[in-house]
Amino acid sequence: MDHRRLVHVIDDEADVREALKVLLDTAGYESRSYASAEEFLSAAKLAEPSCLLVDVRLPGMTGLELVRQLQERSPRPVVVMITGHGDVPMAVKAMRAGALHFLEKPFEPAELLDALGEALQRASEIAEEEANSATIAERHGSLTPREQEVMALLAEGMPTKSLATRLGISTRTAEHHRAAVLRKMGARTVSQLARMSMSLEARKAAGS
Repeated sequence: MDHRRLVHVIDDEADVREALKVLLDTAGYESRSYASAEEFLSAAKLAEPSCLLVDVRLPGMTGLELVRQLQERSPRPVVVMITGHGDVPMAVKAMRAGALHFLEKPFEPAELLDALGEALQRASEIAEEEANSATIAERHGSLTPREQEVMALLAEGMPTKSLATRLGISTRTAEHHRAAVLRKMGARTVSQLARMSMSLEARKAAGS
């Protein structure tokens, strides 16, 4: 199954689930359906960023409660919320909970497909970002402790001579470490190295 075109549909109405399945199949998407948030949490194993189409009102755990819970997990899914009882406050709550879009039933098929297309694109972007982040973390792990110190100082914008003074090493040794760090991290410039350092910090914060 192509996860880049897979939509998880969570709605308690069987006829709605069937209608959405037909629409998604016709549009070239794949889908899996669940009658409740609990069924989804029990059956779905999200190993990568995914696209969810979630009804706000569900038996047991509500759609909003589900989305809030999923925002605390990794990877976080991209969510489009739907409801037959929408209002502005509910839409605001949905967006604050982490939903990308909020649609009120009955909606136009084209409107829903546009929203899901955007959600799937965002899920693909997140997957790519996470893969790049993992690669950067792996490369950073290959640096020696001294090289990690050098990378941190370079990422702060410190010139090589100042870096050498800070670490109590010669400028030539500092230049050697600088070249090694750039090579091992696969960075062409110090600016690129700084962006990698930001990615490492974001990954660390997300894991804490």
